[in-house]
Amino acid sequence: MKALLAICMMFCSALVWAMETPAAAPAAPEVSVTGKVLEARNVDSYTYLRLNTQSGELWAAVMKTSVRKGSDVTVENGVVMSNFASKAMKRTFPTIVFGTLGGAAANAPAGHGMGTAYPLLPTGKLETINDAPVARASGANARTVAEIVIGRAELKDKPVLLRGRVEKYNPGIMGKNWIHLRDGSGSAADETNDILVTSLIETRVGDVVTVKGTVRTDKDFGSGYAYKVLIEEATLE
Repeated sequence: MKALLAICMMFCSALVWAMETPAAAPAAPEVSVTGKVLEARNVDSYTYLRLNTQSGELWAAVMKTSVRKGSDVTVENGVVMSNFASKAMKRTFPTIVFGTLGGAAANAPAGHGMGTAYPLLPTGKLETINDAPVARASGANARTVAEIVIGRAELKDKPVLLRGRVEKYNPGIMGKNWIHLRDGSGSAADETNDILVTSLIETRVGDVVTVKGTVRTDKDFGSGYAYKVLIEEATLE
């Protein structure tokens, strides 16, 4: 009898712990989620999707497009955001995945004023991709990747001109395209060989581009996406 009571107490304790412990987030940074569309809401530049996935219901957001309720979709190149406050939706999402719409749904016709689809591009681990030298940009405020990273304190909120190779590209995340540039300068050991650029320009992995933008420091987008230096509002030169 005592043994049975002890087993019962252990079971009840485990049940209470499971009920009171918050469920783990259904996604992780750079995830791909697949599910059936339970709800689709178009606002400004985004389409918000409530999906029924194998891990349960979750919200995702992609660049504005046409998605039918009941269709099966995959959101790729996902970036997970926690406690994201959407003014357009007038709500805060405990967890939401911002990404690009993959598969056949990516080619769905967009309505008036909607963004055009851009093909998904390969991404790779930054430690294993091309670090071949790229010729330095010429002109006022021209810098290398290493010069920007090392001199970020002096360059904060100042314009820079940078020429580099696109080593990673994630389009349509939070209304911007996220571009990692390298030019052969700096070192992976001290993280001075790579810099993030946010922009509305479209590009491809492997392209050599010259961008002009503003240096920002200590930027935290939440969910572990914090950068000691990046270039924002970049345009193509």
